[in-house]
Amino acid sequence: MSALAGKTALVTGASHGSGRAAALALAKAGAQVIVHDGRGVSEAETVVREIRAIGSRSGAIAMDLTTREGPYRLAQQVRAIVGYRLDILVASTGMSMSEVAGDPSVDDFDHRIALNVRAPFFLVQQLLPIMCMRSNVTFLLPPARQAAGGCHGVDTAIGGAVQTLVRHFASALGGRGIRVNGVAEGFVPTEKPASEGRTREGDASDVGSVVTFLASDAARWVTGEVVRVNDRTAG
Repeated sequence: MSALAGKTALVTGASHGSGRAAALALAKAGAQVIVHDGRGVSEAETVVREIRAIGSRSGAIAMDLTTREGPYRLAQQVRAIVGYRLDILVASTGMSMSEVAGDPSVDDFDHRIALNVRAPFFLVQQLLPIMCMRSNVTFLLPPARQAAGGCHGVDTAIGGAVQTLVRHFASALGGRGIRVNGVAEGFVPTEKPASEGRTREGDASDVGSVVTFLASDAARWVTGEVVRVNDRTAG
């Protein structure tokens, strides 16, 4: 029997990167998955088709989470779809500032904080009424780029804030039987010389595997932790 059979999941930012990997991994484990994308429904529908091909149920929601109303409206739509039970929430971060050329403007900074800190906080708040005993929340942190020497100050601030959210919600929701953890995608060594940047980004599928583990009963005693996905044996 699949580890997550009968479970329902929402994955934000699920049309690309680690969010997509998490959505597909949860579906392979038997969960039905709501795929969220902040830019439009077309990319999310591609992931929905992949999930349905696996044999799991899926649907797509497009919602801009950088607006004040975004988390509330997304929660409303999710509740309209799933009714009174959501078992798994995976909150994926948006694009890293390390991927943006030049220094961030104030608007860039506000956009990233709204998407990756404010939105997950209020999304958890709004979905709590339909998250019951043995539900769980997983926050996906921005990729750790320190090893590549390209860590951006905004990424660092967001990573620290999200880790604080993990600890806060794990403590606040533990009495309800809701577990809260984080997953940080790291950089792993490659065969390149150091002068060429001897690191590469971890495989997003590895993040999906960890998310699936944290959502399962095998992790029923794990809460308040941030799991870092690295391959320290490679190289």
